[in-house]
Amino acid sequence: MSMPTPSTAAGSSSTRVDRDRFVALAFCWADLLLELDEAERVVFAAGPTEPLFGCNPAALKDKNVAELIAERDVSTVRCLLEIARKQGRFEQATIQLRGPHGASPPLSLTGYRLPEMGGHFYLAMRLGHAARRRTGTDGQRLDRDDDSGLYDANSFAAVIGETLKATQEDTELTMISLPGFDALRQRMGQQSEESFLSALGTTLRASSIDGDSAARVGDDRYVVLHGASVDALALQQQLSTLAKDADPTGLGIQVETGSIDIDRGSISDTDLANGLIYTINRFRTAQGSAFNIKSLSTSLSDLVSQAVQSVHLFRDVVATGNFDIALQPVIDVQNGNIHHYEALCRFTAAEGSDSPYQQITFAEETGLISEFDLAMAAKVVRWLSRMPREQNVSVAVNLSGNSVASLPYVAGLHRLLSDNPWTRNRLAFEITESARMEDLSVANHFIQGLRKEGYEVCLDDFGAGAANFQYLSTLEVDTVKLDGSAVRNAQRALKGEAFLKALVNLCRNLGVATIAEMIDDKKGLNFVRDCGVDYVQGYLFGKPAQDIRRFDNSRPESLFPDRRKR
Repeated sequence: MSMPTPSTAAGSSSTRVDRDRFVALAFCWADLLLELDEAERVVFAAGPTEPLFGCNPAALKDKNVAELIAERDVSTVRCLLEIARKQGRFEQATIQLRGPHGASPPLSLTGYRLPEMGGHFYLAMRLGHAARRRTGTDGQRLDRDDDSGLYDANSFAAVIGETLKATQEDTELTMISLPGFDALRQRMGQQSEESFLSALGTTLRASSIDGDSAARVGDDRYVVLHGASVDALALQQQLSTLAKDADPTGLGIQVETGSIDIDRGSISDTDLANGLIYTINRFRTAQGSAFNIKSLSTSLSDLVSQAVQSVHLFRDVVATGNFDIALQPVIDVQNGNIHHYEALCRFTAAEGSDSPYQQITFAEETGLISEFDLAMAAKVVRWLSRMPREQNVSVAVNLSGNSVASLPYVAGLHRLLSDNPWTRNRLAFEITESARMEDLSVANHFIQGLRKEGYEVCLDDFGAGAANFQYLSTLEVDTVKLDGSAVRNAQRALKGEAFLKALVNLCRNLGVATIAEMIDDKKGLNFVRDCGVDYVQGYLFGKPAQDIRRFDNSRPESLFPDRRKR
């Protein structure tokens, strides 16, 4: 989008025609055009400046570009201009302008610097098509780190497949670790920290394959998906320079990077994306003195290959239904009657030695959990269909917090329930806390849709984290299952009984029943009964089994005083 400066254009009618032609071509994409001199002052402007700035284009002349940018994005734009000084261009960052009534709507910004045009910068901005995606391909809301403007780990996982499909060029994944960031943070003031993180985020976005394929996956860890032409060593040096500039001591911090080539071969983009997500999670959670990004990067190709192979195997398991369900009873704490069963997945030995928990965690990390949750629900429906109706057996099936926000899962589940209306009051759902629910309004809409159709919903793992209380205040559910470790800790803690009683009373006041899990002995049963819990589950009544007849004699009268009274 090169165009002559106004002074050059004034020389002849032919140059004016050339300028107008370039402007017309630029407006095929852009809504607003700015030309800046080397001192970053406006020398030319075109586009809807009245609604954006409250003045005509001529009034912008000689203003420094920082005066036109919303305050929070000034450092971002300055960083982008610095990138353009070194690399000649930057692509599709997202900024807001400083308008007459506050910040403008987000604009997508692309820029060039042409040394042969006096080192001028040429900026094109587009309204309504900002680079920051709002939702993933399955409708998941995408969230960003407030400081860097980069995707968080979950949101990046939701778009990485889309990004791979959209590009045909050779790509690489670079991981970045800042091991001294905590010490740097202590040396910097808040404003310097904000500017540093914003500039870091802008640098990574500008280096990424589409201007927006980078994420902050931890306080000191980042990943960026970029073209093979990007020099990872130069990127590392840019980040080191940013850290030195932000550090009042001028020391900066060590920046470590590790990169892998993404060799597509015959692997589908979807499976490759799942393998990369798994790899990123390994990088995100690696800890301790044994962690070394260089050694990790040398094994990443193998890790991606292993993850892709595991994705294939897991997807085959889901598609063929090659897994079993085991059931464990949930018992009325007073009379010992079985209220319902919880369905738990069991993978065959041929599918590997990982525990069900590890398999489910893998599915969550690779984006396969929604497919598995739907397959699990279908498996339970088939199991229930073989049970005599007069037995009135009810089963609760687990689903991940990730699936709640997945449009394909929600649509598939409602089709399953619509095809099997007899499951009302016989099928229930437990939302597990292994994956945190981010958009609680979406989650509550999903939950109320199930309850309205006659399906009870339980919130699992309650008491294991502070987020549970936010859930309870927002989500309307029928039951909460008290986390087993929290129940055991309550038995040992000095004020544990008082805390658990208060928690149970809170649920009762909200009209929510309670289940205590991991009740493995009589002492634990008596403890939760004294605390007012409604139902119990645990090895005291038997381990999960495929044949529920094993539980017929698992509740002796000696454990349940109400049963003896009859």
